[in-house]
Amino acid sequence: MPRSRLNELLALAGENDGLLTAKQARALGIVDSVLARLTQRGKLERAARGVYRVPYYPVDRFSQYREAVLWVRGSNGPENIALSYDTALAVYGISDVNPSRVHVTVPKDARLRRHQPTWILIHYGELTPANVTVHEGLPVTSMEKSILDVLNETGRLELARQAIRDARKGGYISAADANRLKRRVDQHVHVKEHSTR
Repeated sequence: MPRSRLNELLALAGENDGLLTAKQARALGIVDSVLARLTQRGKLERAARGVYRVPYYPVDRFSQYREAVLWVRGSNGPENIALSYDTALAVYGISDVNPSRVHVTVPKDARLRRHQPTWILIHYGELTPANVTVHEGLPVTSMEKSILDVLNETGRLELARQAIRDARKGGYISAADANRLKRRVDQHVHVKEHSTR
């Protein structure tokens, strides 16, 4: 492989914390057999099916999240996806959440064609431009959607309250947004109380 082609791959990986997909490489005209050869030579590491990592590229706290996003998109998945639930809270740096799996929401009609890694949890839901944003270069559900998704999925009231406080302190939401979210948490408590009677 000419040195310039390897440089193209390295430039591509540099845009994604040292990660690239086979799909992206093919778009540059680099075939899968070349990726396999580079992996055998130690120039690339296979991170997941269809996702490669440059081994000497420094890993940061967002690397696993970028890898999950690339895996979904590289699995013939949709472009319109978002890190979500407590993973989104971790990306924003709010609350004490430390998810054991990376949560990704994809549109309800999305069909992923590859075997899903055990460390990625796929949720199917509605993703509108209003409830998806980009934070640290990553597609993430909005602050409000992230908090409400965690609340509705887990019922963890204190986590939701902490996330609202931290989001307000961090300037992610206004005082009015914080109050509205607090009311939603309180409504969740009342609905839960009535359902257990």
